[in-house]
Amino acid sequence: MRKLSLSLLGAAVMASLACCSTKKASEFKPTDKPALMWIDAEGNYARFNHKDTIDKYVDMLADLGFTHLAVDARPISGELMYDSELAPRFHGMRIDTPPDSTFDYLGYFIEKAKERDMKVLFSLNVFCAGHNFFDKGLIFTDHPEWASIVQDPEKGLVPITELKHRSDKYGGMVNPINPEYQDYIINVMKEMLTKYPEVDGLIIDRGRYDGIMADFSDLSRSEFEKFIGKPVKTFPDDILKIVRTESGRDSIIKGEYFTDWIYWRSKNIHDFFARARKEVKDINPETVFSTYSGAWYPSYYEVGVNFASNQYDPSKEFSWANDKYKETGYAELIDMYITGNYYTDITIEDFENNPDPIWNETDFEGHTGDWYCVEGSCHHLRDILGPNKFLGGLLVDQLYDKPVEPGHITAKRLPEAMAMNVKESDGLMIFDICHIINAGLWDEVREGMELSGYIPAQENK
Repeated sequence: MRKLSLSLLGAAVMASLACCSTKKASEFKPTDKPALMWIDAEGNYARFNHKDTIDKYVDMLADLGFTHLAVDARPISGELMYDSELAPRFHGMRIDTPPDSTFDYLGYFIEKAKERDMKVLFSLNVFCAGHNFFDKGLIFTDHPEWASIVQDPEKGLVPITELKHRSDKYGGMVNPINPEYQDYIINVMKEMLTKYPEVDGLIIDRGRYDGIMADFSDLSRSEFEKFIGKPVKTFPDDILKIVRTESGRDSIIKGEYFTDWIYWRSKNIHDFFARARKEVKDINPETVFSTYSGAWYPSYYEVGVNFASNQYDPSKEFSWANDKYKETGYAELIDMYITGNYYTDITIEDFENNPDPIWNETDFEGHTGDWYCVEGSCHHLRDILGPNKFLGGLLVDQLYDKPVEPGHITAKRLPEAMAMNVKESDGLMIFDICHIINAGLWDEVREGMELSGYIPAQENK
């Protein structure tokens, strides 16, 4: 299958990290791997809602060697960054951030990026339609029936909108198999591609279930029972039950249909990706169909996602996968796969010196192992993705050091994390530009781009 968005990838291999920083500009051998900067809507709208700001930062990114922009077009609220009949326009998370109606936010990003020979991808929070902390979005207004029904050890089965007290439930997730919602979000994608034909592609973000506690709606029960061909007598306990332990953490008691449930959920996500890809390519075959997901594959089954190759069989390594689970692998459906190596440990040696469990955003339990450092993650991803390429991503604010003075933050390991992702993967993704701007980390980013081979090292520093 053609991998359009990774056409920038080639055989160029980055020299060792130790010598990169000492190379002179005359000895510079540039990498041809993509470098993508993510521009989240919530964190950046107030600043970027002006042409001159877009001009400034797109120029800065281009000068640093970035090749791609991921511009958030559908935040987790489910609002849109343009005028549409399908959803309200995003005006910021608070009413004191009015939109600048004098220009087209998304259109101007495309215009400016093209001037600098950069590609623009629109990101969409696909299975999210509300912000729980602000009561914003369609599940709070027109379509409360779309809200995911989640299992809570104290409240039982409730809409996700009733879990505002939980800090991990800020996203108002929906039930991915709701046919009305699937039609709706596909129409949003098609509208974007029709309104902005010059955009290079779409990134499916939050293309998943909310977590292991979702979705336990009547719809999910009936569809799962059709899938296994028998009724689930005690629902949801015969699948899984979440209980609160004495330590205050939640724990899972697995039922007899647990692995069937895990397989079915992953199949649902795979089938949606297959449908979305077809609909996108029917609009424009050249559109890059891409996705973001966290790199923590050993626990990503919790959200119904199998981003591995369909040739990789996780049932040989993981007890949660049955022998059919590999059929749900969707790597072959993706033109550009972007993953989040969101770890503070960068090398395998770092992990060995710091074996404490890691809790990622979607994890129900803590995990350890060399999956949970940038270097080790990339090595494992090579195995599960087969020949399919991937961009290694980092989360900037995870790498913040302690403030050295009031209002000033450093991130000494940011360049190293950038370089390791580029060295061991097929490109770089940084989330998010606001973390760089707010902390004033442009010198660290420049150093990372030099180490990674995107720009020559500055002489006489």
